[in-house]
Amino acid sequence: MGSVGKFFGDLKLLIRAAITKPPSPDTIGSVALLVMQNAEKYPESIALISETETVTWRELDQRANRIANRLKTEGIGRGDCVALFMQNRIDFVTSLVGIGKLGAITGMINTNLIGRPLVHCINLIESKKCIVGSEMIASIEPALDDIHLEQGRDYLMVADTDNDEIPDWALPLSSTDTTIATTTPPEANDTRVSETVFYIFTSGTTGLPKAAIVSARRALVGAGLSANLLLLLKPSDRIYNCLPLYHGTGLVIGLLAGFLTGAGSVIRRRLSVSQFWDDIRENQCTSFIYIGEFIRYLMSTEPQENDQDNPIRSIVGNGLRPDIWSEFKNRFGIERIGEFYAASEGNGGFANVFNKDFTIGVSSAPVKLVSYDVAADEIIRNSNNTCVEAEPGTPGLLLIEVTEKSSFDGYTDPEATEKKLVRNVCKQGDVYFNSGDLMRTVDVGFAFGLTHYQFVDRIGDTFRWKSENVSTNEVGEIINQHEDIEFSNVYGVEIPGTDGRAGMAAVVFRGIRKPDLTSLSQHINQNLPAYARPIFIRVLPELPTTSTHKLQKNDLRDQAFHLNQVEDELLVWKPDAKAYCRLDADYYDQIMARQVRF
Repeated sequence: MGSVGKFFGDLKLLIRAAITKPPSPDTIGSVALLVMQNAEKYPESIALISETETVTWRELDQRANRIANRLKTEGIGRGDCVALFMQNRIDFVTSLVGIGKLGAITGMINTNLIGRPLVHCINLIESKKCIVGSEMIASIEPALDDIHLEQGRDYLMVADTDNDEIPDWALPLSSTDTTIATTTPPEANDTRVSETVFYIFTSGTTGLPKAAIVSARRALVGAGLSANLLLLLKPSDRIYNCLPLYHGTGLVIGLLAGFLTGAGSVIRRRLSVSQFWDDIRENQCTSFIYIGEFIRYLMSTEPQENDQDNPIRSIVGNGLRPDIWSEFKNRFGIERIGEFYAASEGNGGFANVFNKDFTIGVSSAPVKLVSYDVAADEIIRNSNNTCVEAEPGTPGLLLIEVTEKSSFDGYTDPEATEKKLVRNVCKQGDVYFNSGDLMRTVDVGFAFGLTHYQFVDRIGDTFRWKSENVSTNEVGEIINQHEDIEFSNVYGVEIPGTDGRAGMAAVVFRGIRKPDLTSLSQHINQNLPAYARPIFIRVLPELPTTSTHKLQKNDLRDQAFHLNQVEDELLVWKPDAKAYCRLDADYYDQIMARQVRF
């Protein structure tokens, strides 16, 4: 495309962005209605492909109706919450659509959770029922006695394979049960976009996970952004999606973008680097959903002659770092990278609608980048008690203004909702959402005068690892429960060749000369999901007693696991190991040479 053609192509995108407005709150609309519409328009077109099944839009709609009608007989109605604890598969989708057809709310439970965090999430959203995939039995069974649901009545289990047996604490549930009617519940045609459709959990900045309230309006706007402005989808397209569907990226930006346009989705339970491109080619996928770590994994493979011989036209996701952006784009012949930024609970986002390099794009809501003191963990204010705006090109804390068009739905916990708001930012009385992230503005060349942004890092007590937000307070609380631990201080550290920050804990043992590392390792492994488990442990000789705890945390983070900066004993949990062991110089050198794949 020549320069003139490109100019008008970009102008067309700008016009499309300008006319994409959120529907009014009283508009009839829902995620379930999208499936129903596709079942009418494209009944025999493929809606979903999993490792074991393929379903058309008509089949998806009918199977979702069976789930809805069964749940209705179990007493589920409008506004009730049903927790969903299942890996990516067809029945995950039939369940969430079926729940939505009743005007009920799906609680998206992270399949990595175990123990206390799992109990907390299911109880927090006041689940009336919990749909469990049989592949999750080992994760949920130890927690049953602490969950506020009745065994033998409130758990509905969907078998993963024909050989799976349903335990006595659950009732069987099947979207292919021909004894259940496939008629559409009347509630499905009377749901408004203002109603809550999902609870998506986020670690936030402190404590146990919080349930972000996601209305149909927010979900549809996010799906529209992905489908119409980033991926440029058509009904004939097919999206490859191996991100977890309990998260906003895999769910809204991926699955619902297909729902909105009638494009099909290939869903996978996890990323297979070795099979990725063959799977793309075999299923003729034209788009895929990514996170930054996943792109780095693809880049770690040996270049092949057929790298560019793939049907991918556009991709959408977040966390693609500048250091591999161009190399990835060129190696695999990707035309369009729709990098975006958004938080599950946030009131606005960013999208690279102009296909510029190294940017999360332009903002969908009014934003400010304000100066932030990372060491003191606080916003810098001036003599008028308003925030100091960051200089162009320098990192600042991202604040998104709360307006009628960019409202903040918040969490199920009102106190947690208030803590995410910053008042008197530019003037007395204004209100902004605190993203908890540092951003900077970037020059991307001609872009119709619209400011572009780049993600820098997270702040405070939360870091990101393996595409998950990790709360250091939550991890520290669980480590402290071990009888040998007197104190722990958890933080994220950078490992060469990886995205985000890996967990590290500085701990003080209770006067034990030779602590039982096997016992501590078992405690951490049994009570923390893999992404939250500290990779490194630093053994401190005594409790910190000064008042500069935040500053100490920054010092610990900076020194990390570097043997030349740390005199204390350092432990490491090696990939595929069963326990921590001492970090020696040889293994440290392998880590720094990027020879260890965490």
